[in-house]
Amino acid sequence: MKITKKLLNITFLGTGTSQGIPMIANDDPVCKSNNPKDKRLRSSILISWDDVSYTIDCGPDFRQQMLREDVKSLNGVFFTHEHADHIGGLDDLRPFCYQIGVMPIYLNKRTLNSLEKRFEYIFNPKYKYPGAPTLKPEIIYKTKFEVDGLEVIPIEVFHGKLPITAYRFQDFAYLTDVKFVEDSEKEKLKNLDVLVVDALRIEPHTTHFNLKEALDFVKELQPKKAYFTHISHKLGFHEEVSKQLPDNVFLAYDGLKIEV
Repeated sequence: MKITKKLLNITFLGTGTSQGIPMIANDDPVCKSNNPKDKRLRSSILISWDDVSYTIDCGPDFRQQMLREDVKSLNGVFFTHEHADHIGGLDDLRPFCYQIGVMPIYLNKRTLNSLEKRFEYIFNPKYKYPGAPTLKPEIIYKTKFEVDGLEVIPIEVFHGKLPITAYRFQDFAYLTDVKFVEDSEKEKLKNLDVLVVDALRIEPHTTHFNLKEALDFVKELQPKKAYFTHISHKLGFHEEVSKQLPDNVFLAYDGLKIEV
């Protein structure tokens, strides 16, 4: 069955690194900035099409993000990996589960194993708390699958030595916590309208693209547009860095909305 192309609405819920901006106990000028675009919650997006909405990741700022964007319903979550800044808001799925009952979550087996250990009161029937969210894990691999009429293509990328999951939806791809991508997986990232990828800081980092690496990655893949996310205060001020970027490359910021 042929899948009809959808209009995708993307909201950047958060664009910050694991500690966010401002960072606790940090007097860096970027942390003291009054520009709202320099204030970044932990990285996540909301992706909507037709009458459904999903998030990629569910970090510790999830509740705040849902309230800020006035999200009234959520159909599920795609997880990239198990680090705290991407899963810490799992319990706050409760109100949406009260609406729909069981919520599907899409993730690889390793991420599920971690969630089951860290949130035993959600996943273990023996210890399940009565008010905890009810989640249905859907294990994903490297092969494409369909969700609510939309084809989803998982992409394996490396966060240091840790293989994690990026996602392509039609001509939009979201990669966070990236340091390396195999050539075979880059094939899945050709002919994009929009690429979202991390650009942590100016200096090199062991598990993330820095700004130069992110720009080189964009130049290699040649999407029509690219947005950088998972940004730390060490990248610099939003307005100053933005002026240095190519015409088709942008710094994402919290609350940014785009259509693809």
